[in-house]
Amino acid sequence: MRQQLRWLCFVLLIANIQPLSGQGTKQDYQNAATLQQRTSGKVLNDRIEPQWIPESSRLWYRVHTTDGAWQFIYVDAEKGTRNLAFDHERLAAALTKELPQNFDSNKLPIEAIDVGDDGTVLLNVANVSVSFDPKTGTITKREKMLPDSLQSRKASSRNPRQRDSRSSQTSPDGNWTVELKEEGLVAVSKDRKTTKRFETKVPLQAIRVYWSPDSTRFVVLNTEPEQQHIIYMVESSPRDQVQPKLKSRQYLKPGDQIAITKPRLFDLDEQREIPIDDQLFSNPWSINRLRWSADSSRFTFVYNQRGHQVLRVIAVNATSGDTKTVIDETSETFIDYSRKQFAEFLDDRSEIIWMSERDGWNHLYRFDSGTGELKNQITQGEWVVRGLDRVDEEQEQIWFQASGIDKDQDPYHVHYCRINFDGSGLVRLTQGDGTHEIQNSADGRFYIDRYSRVDLPPVHELRRADDGQLICQLEVADISQLQDIPGWRMPERFVAKGRDDMTDIWGIIHRPLNFDPSKKYPVIEKIYAGPHDHFVPKSFNAYYSAQKIAELGFIVVQIDGMGTNWRSRAFHDVCWQNLKDAGFPDRIKWIKAAAEKYSSFDLSRVGIYGGSAGGQSALGALLFHPAFYHVAVSDCGCHDNRMDKIWWNEAWMGEMGPHYADNSNVTHAGKLEGKLLLTVGELDTNVDPASTMQVVNALIKADKDFDMIVVPGAGHGVGEQPYAARRRQDFFVRHLLGVEPRSR
Repeated sequence: MRQQLRWLCFVLLIANIQPLSGQGTKQDYQNAATLQQRTSGKVLNDRIEPQWIPESSRLWYRVHTTDGAWQFIYVDAEKGTRNLAFDHERLAAALTKELPQNFDSNKLPIEAIDVGDDGTVLLNVANVSVSFDPKTGTITKREKMLPDSLQSRKASSRNPRQRDSRSSQTSPDGNWTVELKEEGLVAVSKDRKTTKRFETKVPLQAIRVYWSPDSTRFVVLNTEPEQQHIIYMVESSPRDQVQPKLKSRQYLKPGDQIAITKPRLFDLDEQREIPIDDQLFSNPWSINRLRWSADSSRFTFVYNQRGHQVLRVIAVNATSGDTKTVIDETSETFIDYSRKQFAEFLDDRSEIIWMSERDGWNHLYRFDSGTGELKNQITQGEWVVRGLDRVDEEQEQIWFQASGIDKDQDPYHVHYCRINFDGSGLVRLTQGDGTHEIQNSADGRFYIDRYSRVDLPPVHELRRADDGQLICQLEVADISQLQDIPGWRMPERFVAKGRDDMTDIWGIIHRPLNFDPSKKYPVIEKIYAGPHDHFVPKSFNAYYSAQKIAELGFIVVQIDGMGTNWRSRAFHDVCWQNLKDAGFPDRIKWIKAAAEKYSSFDLSRVGIYGGSAGGQSALGALLFHPAFYHVAVSDCGCHDNRMDKIWWNEAWMGEMGPHYADNSNVTHAGKLEGKLLLTVGELDTNVDPASTMQVVNALIKADKDFDMIVVPGAGHGVGEQPYAARRRQDFFVRHLLGVEPRSR
């Protein structure tokens, strides 16, 4: 009864709201529809494309000055100088005089640039090579074209050595080939005259063969096929016929039997299988990274156990088949194998660089690959390693990305660093308060650091690779054309304490361009709480999709609550077998804290929307937190984790158990309060659309009112297609603003 009275009060409140000027009107819809177009191309020099001159420390790039116009910048990293590459007007005049075409000084078609020791500028322009004397303003044709400038390498492109053993049917000495025939496993000699047959107690199926370097033994990775789990969808309105079509596809779900891969060891000379005890790898999700030692005495592989609570490096003795654990990674919750798994085998040093959250944060460790002894923790602190760019075995250094390493910044900002194998000599390669990406020079001695925030346009800096020191600032993006748009503003970053009253929760606030701080605005949360990442934008953009909703007369927020990735282990563990949590206790506290600061937040009218896992959470908001959230639009939701794809759900939910039903929106559908719109594409191949239909079935059985749109022929993410997106806008305008959409 109390819940019904609370909803009645909300309905009466909406009914008595006087529509605010500029909320849900035709003009608001027009503003929302054209916002992306109006902001497109309005940021100059948000990204430069440096052209490093071969075998030098020099580069050039193009900067835009006004729409359709540009200039060229020449930089000498060794000298620390940045200048215009030449006098553009004098060069254009000289080119026009000497070459059979007119040249615009604001649009010179330069293809390559270099500067000689005497100051002469060498150019490839309009498929001709010339030298330009800046003193006399004259040009001279050259016979030899400048070589193409080398595009700088991005730091994100790792270059580790690939030393894992390659699957090959043929032995390294070329004398034998392993084949799987009707009569079983055989090795056939090069001349095809000799055949060795191997007796196997358990039949082999699909195989991959890995030979020892000395060609005396080989490992067969034998894979037993996964179970068949076919899902069916009806294409109601195919383009090529009147009648519907039945579609089907293989689609494993949690609890299904996956393909099982295990190693089998064979001795070529003795023509026998060497038994391997699989006690250490009895329940594999995957077995990969198989590699033989250089002396052929053993092979190793990485074993990921189903349920994702065990990750091991296992070594197998090539003579006896005995197994031992080299590295044993365990967790009472889950191991994030898809984002936080890294193993670099340094054979010449008998070491392994390993990634682990064993101390509560994602860090790097160095192990002895022979004994499994931990030599040292390489990185440590209350921050996380985000990824590795390069492992330099010769210099004993690791180049990596980190988040949270600067306590005065947003903990999700990506910074670049370098550290020695022994954990000493940590060098911060990036400093600016923002999230970073770097581009290396051709010789690796310098790099360009680009960083930004949602409230900071991109900055480009030239730095030294050996110590990270700033050489000079290159460019700061020009947003003056954006600022000329009436009311345009950057999103606001906002931080509040989470459910524990200790942890900082980060998010951003979008306001409409015609925002009036003296008025009250309904609040809408754009949610995605998937544990595989964090989702609040961190870098600068002229346009964010959430702003389109805000333009209709709302304040739109985005928040990363507990259970999402790239903070501490404890922060992430909140999601374990608990996806319905979705960080809501943190999100609600964050929004309330923002409302305490800003009177424009009207928490009597709160909406939420999301797709896929966000669709699951959007409906969950009304099921589990109806006192706070009042209106939800849920697109293509994985409403029951038993119905969704196996890898994503078992990664956080583990193997099947009663917790799956407890986290299901289907189970809790009878708790629905508030206004709900469900959207789904009938041919969604990512999330089984039956997941939506089953929650619909439960809502009907519980006699709950809701709205639904099934889009014929559409796939995953249909909520972002024009029709469903417009209906989402209408739903919020109608139920949060209390006006009929586009009626004024």
